[in-house]
Amino acid sequence: MDLFEYMGMQRKEKEAPLALRMRPRNLDEMVGQEHIIGKDKLLYRAIKADQISSLIFYGPPGTGKTTLAKVIAHTTSARFVQLNATTSGKKDMEKEVNEAKDAYGMYGQKTILFIDEIHRFNKAQQDYLLPFVEDGTVILIGATTENPYFEVNSALLSRSKIFALEPLTAEEVSSLIVTAVNDPERGMGAYGASITEDAVAFIADMAGGDARAALNAVELGILTTQPDESGKLVIDLEVAQECIQRKALRYDKTGDNHYDVISAFIKSMRGSDPDAAVFYLARMLDAGEDPRFIARRIMICASEDVGNADPLALMVAVSAAQAVERLGMPEGRITLSQAATYVAGAPKSNAAVVAIDEAARVVRNEKTGQVPPYLRDAHYGGAAKLGHGIGYKYAHNYPENYVKQQYLPDEIKDRTFYHPTQNGAEKRIGERLKRLREREGDE
Repeated sequence: MDLFEYMGMQRKEKEAPLALRMRPRNLDEMVGQEHIIGKDKLLYRAIKADQISSLIFYGPPGTGKTTLAKVIAHTTSARFVQLNATTSGKKDMEKEVNEAKDAYGMYGQKTILFIDEIHRFNKAQQDYLLPFVEDGTVILIGATTENPYFEVNSALLSRSKIFALEPLTAEEVSSLIVTAVNDPERGMGAYGASITEDAVAFIADMAGGDARAALNAVELGILTTQPDESGKLVIDLEVAQECIQRKALRYDKTGDNHYDVISAFIKSMRGSDPDAAVFYLARMLDAGEDPRFIARRIMICASEDVGNADPLALMVAVSAAQAVERLGMPEGRITLSQAATYVAGAPKSNAAVVAIDEAARVVRNEKTGQVPPYLRDAHYGGAAKLGHGIGYKYAHNYPENYVKQQYLPDEIKDRTFYHPTQNGAEKRIGERLKRLREREGDE
């Protein structure tokens, strides 16, 4: 490296974004993620002992996946090389694998291959790495914002330890903000700026656990704010609000967060919490979720979790689905809100889904016998000769349109699958069935 290259690197480092300059250089500077890098944790001990095996770091943006990989790079005796799956391909991997073989063959030095956004590699590209991970040619560290169980080949997963990184707490982000504002070496300390407690709290809250977003907002605020009349540069709440217009929702329609939010939506309706249900509904709609998908989930919940406790719930859900098709958005949000809050507020029963699941289990696993002859189809020539339909009692010929009659096959004639709850309309259904079953036989 000549003098000009060195000076260029120095200038680039000084002009790098604040979030990059403030990136921790060692484990002691790391903030958050105590559940995996606390001093008594496996990963902390492995990094300190320089005994790293293949790893997958999984978590939302700004939680420290790349930072943790860089910390490992600074502490390990192994070669550390980095690829980004969005810009690299198989040729890049072949080059790094060949150099890893040479480094180990000539110097006995291991190679850590860090692949950022590893979920961007397709199956063939991930498969290429497998034999080299398995024989130790490279130690793989992958970073991904997507659930690795969905996006990374199972063969690679089985040879790696997976660590889930969590969004930083507001307190942890706040400490990073204060450090960045005052640090004269890597932070914004040279500007002599100050930041109010309200501004710190607001940025930390709006960042939603993303340290990068918080530091970007701080940098923007300091670089664009003019000193006041006394010459002081103050980042107050008003400036903070301008720097972060709104909180970015952590929601990806193709990733695991999609499943997390829809799961919370359904569980909120099931748990009779319309406030939570409409919150998750708003979150999905704001993230661009297909309203037809949401409508389908409401219909399922109306049957699975409300059922006959309030049969009207399914009608409301189906009507909402049809209305969304005709109205489109944004008006369709109102219909979806009506359906979601109705289903959430309705009495609950899962008796229908329990009944069908139990019946299906019996059908698959037990001897269920034949349909009783008197229940079989008798609308064809020769049916009577086979005894089909003979002895069938037509329910409408009897009081209350009911007559005692065996409908199940002999082998399971005493089984009960549907157990009405005491909730809502289903209570009346249960009482009627009980009364009819206790009635004396009809002739």
